[in-house]
Amino acid sequence: MKRSRIVLSLIWCAVLVLGAISCTDGDEPDRHAGTAASQPVPSAQLVIATGVDVTGKNGIRKRLVDAWNEKQEREKSPYRARAVILPGSADLQRSQMLAALQSGSAGYDIVNLDVTWVPEFAAAGLVRELPKEFADDDDILPKVAATARWKGKVYAAPYNSDVGLLYYRRDYLVDGAGISDETLKRLAGSRTTWDDVVPLMNAVDTWALANKSDKSKNYRSAWTSQLSAREGLTVNGTEAFASAGVKPTDEDGTYSASPEELKKGVAEFRKRTDASHTLEGAFESDEAGTLKDFAEGRTAFLRHWPYAYRTLHAVLGDRLGVVPLPGAAALGGQNLAVARNPAMPEERVEAALDLVEFLTGRISERCLLDAGFAATRKSAYTGSGVSCDAHRTGPTAAAPSEGSGNDMPRDKDAQRPLYARGTLLPALEAAALRPRTPLYGAFTHTFITELSRLHTSPKSPPTSDEDVAKELHAALRKVLPSR
Repeated sequence: MKRSRIVLSLIWCAVLVLGAISCTDGDEPDRHAGTAASQPVPSAQLVIATGVDVTGKNGIRKRLVDAWNEKQEREKSPYRARAVILPGSADLQRSQMLAALQSGSAGYDIVNLDVTWVPEFAAAGLVRELPKEFADDDDILPKVAATARWKGKVYAAPYNSDVGLLYYRRDYLVDGAGISDETLKRLAGSRTTWDDVVPLMNAVDTWALANKSDKSKNYRSAWTSQLSAREGLTVNGTEAFASAGVKPTDEDGTYSASPEELKKGVAEFRKRTDASHTLEGAFESDEAGTLKDFAEGRTAFLRHWPYAYRTLHAVLGDRLGVVPLPGAAALGGQNLAVARNPAMPEERVEAALDLVEFLTGRISERCLLDAGFAATRKSAYTGSGVSCDAHRTGPTAAAPSEGSGNDMPRDKDAQRPLYARGTLLPALEAAALRPRTPLYGAFTHTFITELSRLHTSPKSPPTSDEDVAKELHAALRKVLPSR
C-alpha cells in the first residue's frame, strides 16, 4: 500500500512539473533562481529568461547557474546570474520574450529559446551574433549545431536537446501478449518503420481484449502521443512527414513541397493516428497527460521526450522499455542566446558570453544528461574523462541522486543513463529538423489547423488525404515565401 502511494505521488509530481507547477511543498516556485552567498549589485546581475525546468524546482538548470555564481564569487567577480521563469505555454513564453526584447523594457541579458525560434529572433535583430565556436565545435552534434545558426551565422549556443522516443510497457508486450525479446530488439533497428510497430499493437490489443485479469483492466488503446492542437501536433506531423520523405521547406525556410508530396505525409500521419490504435484522449492531450495515461496503464506505447524516462522508470522499473522512434523523430531542445541591446556595456556582454559558455560546456552538458535531459555534445555520451563532478563544488551544484544508479539504470563505468549511448544518441544523430524559418509561428499554426481536420467529430464527413494536402499546400503558400 505504501509503495502504491509512492508510485502515484511520482506520477502526479511528474505531471505537475510538466505542467509548469511545482510539486514540492512550500512557497510558489522561485522566480529568481540562481543565487550566491554574497549578492551583487543589481547592475551586475545577469538575467536569464527561460521556461520551467522539467527536472523540478531545484532542477539541474538552476544548479548549474548556482555553480557559475559560486565560480564568480571565488574569482571575485561582481557578476551573478538569476533565471526568471516565464509562465504559460511555450507559445506564450515566445510572445513574452519577443515583446520584452523589442521594447527593451524587461532587462533580459540571455534568453532560452526553443530551437525553432532562433531564426525569428535572429532575423529580427533581437539577439547577438556569437563567436562561431559556440556552435562550430566538433563535439556538438551536427544537427543540434544547425539549430543555432541562421543564414550562415551563429546566434545561439545549444543548451539541451530533445528528440522523440518510443516508450513501451514490457508487462503488456512480453508478459501479456507474449512478444519475444528478440522482436523488441529488432524494434530498435535503424530501419524500423511504423509498419513494424502495427503488428505489435495488434498483438497487445488482442491480448488485452481476451484477458480479464488486473494486469490489463486499465488498458484502452495501443498508443498515445501529444496530438492536441498545439506544438505537439506539429511535432507528430513533422515526424510523419519526414518518415514519408516529405520536407515542407528548404534550409532557408522557403516553401518547397507539392500537393503530391504533402499527400504522402498526410497519409503517413493518418496511419499513425488511426483510431483503432490511438487512445481517444490523445487528441486533447499534451506531454503531462500522455505521460500519466501511459504510466497508469491505459496504453502499451507512448511517444515522448527523453526527460520522461527518469519519471517513468521510477514508476514502472523493469516493466519499461524505450527505443528510437520508428521512422523519423523530430529534433527539439533549447538554445541560449544573448540579447542584442546596444546599451549593454561590453563588460556585461563578456560576462553573459562567459555564462553561456559555462552552461553549454562539456561538463555542464554531462550534468544535463545525468539529470535526464538530452545533452547536445557527443562527449557527454562517449567521453571517458567527462563527468559532472567538476561542478559539484557546493551543496547546490548537483543533486545527490544523479549518477547514483538509484534514479534510473546507469552504466557501471561512467554512471551515465544506461539508454543514453545506445538509444538516445543514435536518435539525436538521425533526428529530423522542423522547418527553419523566421515565420515558424505562422507555419506551425497553419500546419496544426490543417492536420486537425483529420480528427474532427465522428459526425463530420470524412476528409480525404488529397483534400487535406491541397488545403495545406494552399495555406502554406500564403504564409511562407515559396518558389
